[in-house]
This record gives sequence, C-alpha cells and structure tokens, in this order.
Amino acid sequence: MPTRGDLVAPDRPALIGPLDTIRIEVFNVPEFTRDVQVDASGRIALPFLGTVEAGGKTAGELALDVERALDARYVRDPEVTVNIVNSVSQVVTVSGQVQTPGLYPVTNQTTLLRAIAAARGTGEFARKEEVVILRTVDGRRMAGLYSLEAIERGLYDDPPIYPNDIVVVGDSPQRRMFRDFLTVAPLLASPLITILQ
Repeated sequence: MPTRGDLVAPDRPALIGPLDTIRIEVFNVPEFTRDVQVDASGRIALPFLGTVEAGGKTAGELALDVERALDARYVRDPEVTVNIVNSVSQVVTVSGQVQTPGLYPVTNQTTLLRAIAAARGTGEFARKEEVVILRTVDGRRMAGLYSLEAIERGLYDDPPIYPNDIVVVGDSPQRRMFRDFLTVAPLLASPLITILQ
C-alpha cells in the first residue's frame, strides 16, 4: 500500500508569470483585496502602491513585497495572502504526432507520459521511440531524446516536465507510406512489395 509520501509529488515552486490572474488579500483591509491580472511585462498595478514586480516570484515572495510596501506607507503590520487564481504562464507545449497538440497546464506532478496523455495520446504515425523535450536552462537551449515505450516498460523513470518545455512526438514516415500503399492496394492486380527502411 502506498505511504502518504508516495501520494504527493515533491514540491516545485509555482512562479507567477505574464497574464496570470492572482488574488491579493489583506487581512482586515477589504479595500486592498482584489483579483489582478499580471501584465505582459510581469507587473501588477495596485491602488496606493502603484506598479509592483510580480513575474518570476512565488505567491509568498509577492505577498512579502506587498506587506513591506503597505507597512511602509498605509497599514501597520499587514498580513497579505497571494494566490494564483489562473495560470496561463505555467504551461507545456505538446506537438508532433499527438491526438490534440496544444498548450497544457504544468503542475508539480506533470511528467512526460502525463503531458502526452493530456494531449489525448500519441497519433497514428507516432514514433514512440523518438520523443524530444526541448528546455531552456540558464539561457541555453537543451534537448533530450526519450522513448515512450522504454518508459512504459519501466526501463527508466518518467521525466518531469517543467513550465515552458516543448514536447515533440516524432513522425514515422514509413508507417504513413505503408498506410498510403494500403489505400492504393485494392486497385492493384498483383501483390505490391515494398522495402520500408
């Protein structure tokens, strides 16, 4: 039976990003409580405080910044809570040979298999042994090649997916060509033999 620790994925900080919607609450000061959308440059505008940097911070870090700004000018010992209401910046792009390519939300439990499942699985012509994860680390673009079949067989761990990753499932031109041959085959009077590489 799984233990409590097995049921919870390791914590990964959720960072506030452009166009996310956050809720800022100030205990016992309802006029400061509001939902705010982060602008494209990662800033929010708050009454009395003006523009505050929010992008790239956790909810707790932003709450401390707002507390300091309020304490310096308007509210004595404020208690501020920040929650991410809707995140559009914490997403993975899944493309290539999947049923439904698109942008999908990333949580601390998102792995490669879960991202592919969110895209409704691999497509008809997918090369499950050629799945690439593109990621930027310290300003450098990196790529990892994975085999879904090897992960599914337990040969190695299902890798975690992080916000802004791009997952590309490869295409099998041989399978596509074979399917095209099968659609033409009924028109042929003799057997068709082809070499697929």
